[in-house]
Amino acid sequence: MAKTTSLLEKVYIAILLVIFGGIVLHAPLTVALSTLWPDASLLVKSWKEILMGVALLIGCIILYRRKQWDILRSPIIYGITAFTALCLVLIPFFYTGFEATVAGILANLRFFLFFGLVYVALRLFPQYYGLFVKVFIAGAFVVIGFAVLQATVLPHDILKYLGYSKATIAPFLTVDENMDYIRINSTLRGPNPLGVYAVIVLAVALSVLWRKPRQLAKKEAWGLAFLVIGSVVALWASYSRSALLAAIVAVVLLAVVVFGKKVSVWVWAGLAVLVVLVGVGAVVFRDTTFVSQVILHEDPNQGNNVNSNDGHAESLADGTARLLRQPFGAGIGSTGSASLLSDKGVIIENHYLFIAHETGWLGLALFIAITIMVLKALWKRRAQWFALAVFASGIGLAVASFVLPVWADDTVSIIWWGMAAIALAVPLAKTTKPKKKARR
Repeated sequence: MAKTTSLLEKVYIAILLVIFGGIVLHAPLTVALSTLWPDASLLVKSWKEILMGVALLIGCIILYRRKQWDILRSPIIYGITAFTALCLVLIPFFYTGFEATVAGILANLRFFLFFGLVYVALRLFPQYYGLFVKVFIAGAFVVIGFAVLQATVLPHDILKYLGYSKATIAPFLTVDENMDYIRINSTLRGPNPLGVYAVIVLAVALSVLWRKPRQLAKKEAWGLAFLVIGSVVALWASYSRSALLAAIVAVVLLAVVVFGKKVSVWVWAGLAVLVVLVGVGAVVFRDTTFVSQVILHEDPNQGNNVNSNDGHAESLADGTARLLRQPFGAGIGSTGSASLLSDKGVIIENHYLFIAHETGWLGLALFIAITIMVLKALWKRRAQWFALAVFASGIGLAVASFVLPVWADDTVSIIWWGMAAIALAVPLAKTTKPKKKARR
């Protein structure tokens, strides 16, 4: 029995590490393999979900043998279970077709499933905590390193040699079809996912550098410094305003938590004034090339009919209208890329409205409740540098979700929710109250 359990343990952990590490290469690998074997493209794209299914089976076996089902007794797990049940119940009432439904289920639930699998794994086998963190760091070097190369020395269309095209994934995008502003992908599915991923890496690197600088070797410090600079480069070269907003929120939160009590009120006041001045400057110089094209995505000197701001506004208005008139939603697979597999495609660029369109008001309430519970649990562990980084980036991504369907991207969602599981699997440190002095 012991040998079997030990083997299952290794296989279970190995599968999760393959998903956690391999997901950052998901886009180029699936594009390249699908180009070579187009008939097997669906199977190739589903490799991570297939592995999750195998891991779920193995995890259940391990829990059964160890009699440790109490690990699942968590409000977060209960919330995820309720959201999953709601998604399944809605299918027969709002059927969108087989392919769209399957794609919708995977988009809505895969990151929750991965969260649960990693959480169980590290609750059972906490010795693998460091290995998961190292795999994340290794993946960050790959994504950020390639992004820096793309932004500096590589041709902007380098990914076309892997099969990237308009039929698969565009090798690059532009700001409102302006070739002067190339938006890079790195190894992710597009510039926006790259920008959001860079926010996560930036938060992790800064959290380590700010929280434990004296404990780092020179190589570690230089590596983290590269990730900070590289993340900023990737964020900039993605031209993702939603990711930039998320980065500002995450970095400010990190700074407040780490340096809040160490910095004087006057320094914070000066920083607040600086932020106000930057905002005023953006308004005053809104007609300059930099502000109008890079920040506002508008070019007053060109008669360009393509304007992303109008598209965002129309999507927000449409999503809000659908929310108000569809209290039960429109069904699983009715939104995003999954809906393109059905008769009617609907694109909503707000993840909360995205969830509401799929699962209705109840689904939106459950999704928000799960997110709040996870963030609250991370906040309680903010003394741990990793939990603090996940919390800060999570708040940033939650803000960005108002203008971007953040969790619809498989790489970003699996990475962040996997990281959240890693942080929450570590027991919450107990604080001891100082002993009262004995009265004389």
